[in-house]
Amino acid sequence: MTDPAGLDITDPAGLGPATIGARLDRLRWSRRHLGILLALGAGWLFDSLEVNLVGSFINPLDDHFGASATAGQFVFFAWLLGILVGALVGGRLADRFGRRRMFVATLLWYAGFTVLTGASVSLSMVVVLRFVTGLGVGAEYAVINAAVAEFMPARIRGRAGAAVMNFWAIGAIAAGLLAFLLLNAFALAEAVSWRYGFALGGVLAGFVLFFRRRLPESPRWLVSQGRHGEAEAIVRGLESAAGLMTDAPLAAHPVEAAQPGLRAALGELVRRYPSRLALGCALDLSEAFGYYGIFAFVSLDVLHGVGFGNKAIPFVFVLGNVGALAGGVLMTTVFDRLGHRLTVGACYGLAAATVGLLAWATDTGLSWFFLLAFLVANAAGNAAWTSAYPTFTELFPTHLRGAGVGFSVAVGRIGAACGVLLVTTVGATAGLTAGYLVVVAFWLVGVVAIVVYTVRGGTEPARTPLELLTARPRVA
Repeated sequence: MTDPAGLDITDPAGLGPATIGARLDRLRWSRRHLGILLALGAGWLFDSLEVNLVGSFINPLDDHFGASATAGQFVFFAWLLGILVGALVGGRLADRFGRRRMFVATLLWYAGFTVLTGASVSLSMVVVLRFVTGLGVGAEYAVINAAVAEFMPARIRGRAGAAVMNFWAIGAIAAGLLAFLLLNAFALAEAVSWRYGFALGGVLAGFVLFFRRRLPESPRWLVSQGRHGEAEAIVRGLESAAGLMTDAPLAAHPVEAAQPGLRAALGELVRRYPSRLALGCALDLSEAFGYYGIFAFVSLDVLHGVGFGNKAIPFVFVLGNVGALAGGVLMTTVFDRLGHRLTVGACYGLAAATVGLLAWATDTGLSWFFLLAFLVANAAGNAAWTSAYPTFTELFPTHLRGAGVGFSVAVGRIGAACGVLLVTTVGATAGLTAGYLVVVAFWLVGVVAIVVYTVRGGTEPARTPLELLTARPRVA
């Protein structure tokens, strides 16, 4: 039996119809898959809404507390540092205690602390709460990417993962519109507009908990822990929703329970999968610096110089993220067909080139040209990072997937946290063009990383069952 893509849905991987991977991979797309994708994507949307509100309100917030632009940089720094720690710890917790518990805990954590941020009485309190909120979002990186990879059939796994990542752009658009309304249509004073933005963002995120709590645990994770009965029940539910049932019992699988402690997990990753871990770290370092660096740089150093005041900043970010969404959606349509390695390399290269275009537009001082270049740069940048996450997430084994993604995210945020300070400092001291060149250089790190991985024989993960990806010890 074949699906519309011509794949054998009875046993696409040749693993036998009773294995957990084959049974999940042979499933047709169903409402259960769509529900999982939307529930995970909605959480990602509100993560994005929250962080992008900071970009829109950073100048009014600084003005409210009488802080300099340099002091405002530390709000970004604290946020990225929180993501770093949260990704490391949260990824490991997801491997030890499961994806489902973390679905709820991370969303509840960041929604609550986002609301508290809106009640801050000093800039120092904002900085501290940004760090604490970032802990929850950092954990989301690991658990969401792991869950998408483990639930979705291999033939569409890349597209599904990229689609979830593209909810970030939707959240960013919503954040810009919300900020624009608070600063303009509702005529709220800039001194209090940022408070309403944080409070509303946190409350809206809380509604996603209603849907998240209904998500099942990852069957692949359950099997890795030896909990075959629970995995069997969930797989049968997914099969029923897809209209495909089997009488075959779930095959026995070796237990790959996560070892206690982050150090033990990282030690296993370094010993068994060094190239894959290096690829994840390099891609995340490159995109985190490129994404956060350009937004911080534009917000703090560029926009006023090309004719945009505080109240226009949300509008600029809305247009930029419309471009981001368009670029991400376009990438998603070709991701599995072109292959993940080729797509990642091409998108990172385009991201570097379009930052050069943005530098040219800034140098002209033309507002319309800057907006157009900002839209194009966001399209390429979003396509780059939304292709990277599904790619390196797939390469880690189930019992180490959270730790592998978490460590990659943590390394990326070290670069991003330093990069936010570096690019704004370079721009202020050596000129805006120099600041842009720093961002270009870091996007090119991702190009080099995927080229080296490919030349050294790195596995192409597109449309390949997860069990086969992690069963090839030759390709580390």
